[in-house]
Amino acid sequence: MDKNQTVGFILMALVFMGYMYINRPSEEDYKTYQAKQDSIAQTKIKDQASDAPSLSDTGIKKADLTETDSLNLDSPSVTLAPPNLGPFASSLSNTEKEHSLENSKIKITFSSLGAKPISAVLKEHKTYDKTPLDLIHKDSSIYNFSFYATQNASEPLQTKTLNFKLQDQASNVLRYALEGASGERFIIEYHLDENTHELQCKISAQNMGDILRTNAGMFGFTFGMHGLSHEKSLENERYASTLYYKYLNDKPDYISERSYEKENLIAPLKWISLKQQFFSIALIAETAFDHNSGWFETIEPNASDSTLNVGMYTHSSIPFLKSSAHETFNFSLYLGPNHYQTLKAYDLGLEKQIDLGWGIFGWVNKWLVIPTFNFLNKYISNYGIIILLLTLFIKSILIFVTYKTYLSSAKMKVIKPEIDALNKKYEGKDPLEKQQAQMALYRKTGVSPLAGCVPALVQMPILFAMFKFFPSLIELRQKSFLWAEDLSTYDSIFDLPFDIPFYGAHVSLFTLLMAISIFFYSRYNASANMASGPQAQQMKLMMNIMPVMMLFFFNGYAAALSFYYFLSNVISLIQQFFIKKFFIDEQKIRAQVEENMKKNKTKKKSNFQKRMEELAKQKGYKK
Repeated sequence: MDKNQTVGFILMALVFMGYMYINRPSEEDYKTYQAKQDSIAQTKIKDQASDAPSLSDTGIKKADLTETDSLNLDSPSVTLAPPNLGPFASSLSNTEKEHSLENSKIKITFSSLGAKPISAVLKEHKTYDKTPLDLIHKDSSIYNFSFYATQNASEPLQTKTLNFKLQDQASNVLRYALEGASGERFIIEYHLDENTHELQCKISAQNMGDILRTNAGMFGFTFGMHGLSHEKSLENERYASTLYYKYLNDKPDYISERSYEKENLIAPLKWISLKQQFFSIALIAETAFDHNSGWFETIEPNASDSTLNVGMYTHSSIPFLKSSAHETFNFSLYLGPNHYQTLKAYDLGLEKQIDLGWGIFGWVNKWLVIPTFNFLNKYISNYGIIILLLTLFIKSILIFVTYKTYLSSAKMKVIKPEIDALNKKYEGKDPLEKQQAQMALYRKTGVSPLAGCVPALVQMPILFAMFKFFPSLIELRQKSFLWAEDLSTYDSIFDLPFDIPFYGAHVSLFTLLMAISIFFYSRYNASANMASGPQAQQMKLMMNIMPVMMLFFFNGYAAALSFYYFLSNVISLIQQFFIKKFFIDEQKIRAQVEENMKKNKTKKKSNFQKRMEELAKQKGYKK
């Protein structure tokens, strides 16, 4: 490996490590950040309460949505201004009955108090502790419609405080209704088909045109929660949780993870998703939710509470015409896994919330890695074997790139004596003169110092793509391989009695093996390194530090990712051994270089070389 290659690889490694560092704050930094946020929590709540005109039509206090210590919007401790119930006064009752809809994938429980879903247990998934996985946390969620029930009402009616009557119940349908004294009816209907995670919802307003307050023909809809933690690594789970959304005529967007922001809706909303690491609850409108007085936000979880995830809330409006005797609005709730093909089938951009990387990195995952993984998954059930075969497939595609990289290293190794002679000749002299002499040598020998860097750069998109792919892959969740009980999170062969900053309180064996493979891979390639003197010492130091740095960066990442990088390094070593053994003949390369030197002896200088010589002369004149 020549000097330019070495510098190139070091720069690429530094960029990669910097990228990982930005994307994975340490536990120590996280705790410091949490402590700082806790100290300003009450101030933030007050500020948000005062600057949110979007809440004027909901009647829900902002503090009720941002309290992270004991958020329970349905508990008697939450005090709301008593609204004018108008014809629905008889529905004000604390009597609560539960009903459920279920199929082969999900069981959804509803409460008559608010006609709202209070539980959504996924039948095909469990939490890390092997308990039922419930996507809706009743004690930290809100599902509420609000509207002014009389012309002179000062506060909106809140459906979460009213007891709905169950009008119809079938195997896959529930229909709730608020019935007014003069035939007014507000109906919420749910429909759950077999073999789906999608709950169909229909809101109906019958004979309510006369009672709605003038210019208030809007129904507010507030939905959100602090979801429960389901995964082994709370830090990784919280980091991957945030709100994704799509305006009707725009591309999907999101609130940056751990930024904890509130934004006002600026256009009709097609869908909004409460996205966790591996599961989501997405509100999907048949047409669009109105953006009038709408907002959405993410709320920081309490650092001392290890049970709750990031808080995610949204408020939008549902338009109803006062002149219509019977109006409906349809939307659906997706309550299920973040599975790429499942979400992509909606053709709404929902799959964008699975972070596969930006630009070319995402393209590599979408068009190469995911199709290959899915093909292997059809025939193989062991995910460790799938990762092995996937690695072999990718390394096979890159075999020509690997060959070109090693061939370039072999050529640089052949001319290393000439390079060393130049370094000795120009030691202590003007660096421009030495560089000029090196360029002349490269021109005569036909060896390019950049030839090994270009193939290496070709491999970078795959390197970054895999960094995003494995931690986002729900197929790996709770799938074991060898000693790793869950390939989607870190493996641990030993739990430490203390926490090491930037490392953690466990020892990941796959990460350890990956670091060892990096060490031997670097040592194997060191034989082709043409650096000498201080450069050799620097490279040796870097070669020894790199594996240790990888230990710290990857110890908390998915075991599948470390396993892939370990396999990739081992396969690269094997490939290079066979290339050197059977395909690279240094004697032939030496003969070719000598022949090139004879042919290019009278070759004209390139424009670049001429400029270098001119710079050297100018600098010499200044002396």
